[in-house]
Parts: sequence; structure tokens; C-alpha cells
Amino acid sequence: MKKMIGLVGTNSDNSTNRQLLQFMKEHFKGVAEIEIVEIKEIPLFNKPADKQVPEIVTEIAKKIEASEGVIISTPEYDHTIPASLMNALNWLSYHIYPFLDKPVMITGASYGTLGSSRAQQHLRQMLDSPELKARIMPSSEFLLSHSLQAFDESGKLKDQVQIEKLNGLFKDFVIFVDIMKQLGNAHEANKEEAENFSWETI
Repeated sequence: MKKMIGLVGTNSDNSTNRQLLQFMKEHFKGVAEIEIVEIKEIPLFNKPADKQVPEIVTEIAKKIEASEGVIISTPEYDHTIPASLMNALNWLSYHIYPFLDKPVMITGASYGTLGSSRAQQHLRQMLDSPELKARIMPSSEFLLSHSLQAFDESGKLKDQVQIEKLNGLFKDFVIFVDIMKQLGNAHEANKEEAENFSWETI
């Protein structure tokens, strides 16, 4: 049984991205234990002089480090990820490195037609940055469009085609997690590089 984190990529109380992760938690419970993690209580990033990370961020970081993989579900605001998700990633790469070499699957739900496609592309770029260095599952997008109409009253996805696609992507992610376990030989070097990286000295 895989241990995974489902990171809700928004601070909205009524998010279809949260619904999507909740559906995945139930739907894939025979394969993985997915813990839903919220970011809405994280304070605004301010690069504190004492380099102290808020306790809530430390707690989330520990959960990510202890997990075998992370699923991030993001909406799309103005062609990118929400400010709250960017804020969370800023904290989660500030002298802590929970995403380093961590397998990540990206999903997204959107009220419109495109299903957070641009936001997912931007999120991939962020997760590949020197301070995060996650391992993002390649060639995979789960784009849930018209998400307000996508779930029934019990929280299940209505569209069987979408369910089958999600089944295939999640099966691939489980395999991806296992493959990434074999590619950890440079982990310590990657960690040292991340710890010593500074945009000011480039």
C-alpha cells in the first residue's frame, strides 16, 4: 500500500480540486492511502530574517517527506496557479527541501473548458526549479473541465471516460513512484546543491 499526499492547490473552501482529490482518495483506496493536505492556513511568505519556517509549513513538509508520492491538484487563475499554491511552494523551498527527488503527479479541475492546462504547465516549471527539484511524472495531464458539473451528489466523477483516464494515469504514477526509488543515487548531491543554491550569486 503506497502512502501518498494529496495537496489541495487552493485556499478556497469550495474547491472542485479538493473534490477531485477526495474522489481519488476513495477511488484508489485499495492501492494507496492518500492523505488530503490543505494549504489555506499557511501565512503569506515574507522571507523572514531569522529563516524560521512556520510550524504549519514544517508539518506539511514532514508529511511530504514521509510520503512515497505527492498529488497536487490545481485550479487555474489568469493562466497560472493560484497565489496560495505559489505561496505554499515558496515556503516549502525556503531552507527546507521536502520535494527534492519526490515523485509528483499533477492534476487540475477548472470551471471552464481547458481544465487548468496552463496552470499545470506553470506548476511543472516551478517544481523543476533548483530549490524544489521534484520528479514530475512526464507526459501526463489530467484536466477536468466544467468541474462544477463533473461530480454527482456522492462526490463521484460522472464521466466514465474521465474515470478510465484517471485510472490509467494513477496506475502509471504508482509505477513511476517505484522507478524513482531506484534513481536516488544523486539525492545527497542534489540536496547539497539545493542547500547551497542562491540566485544572488549566479
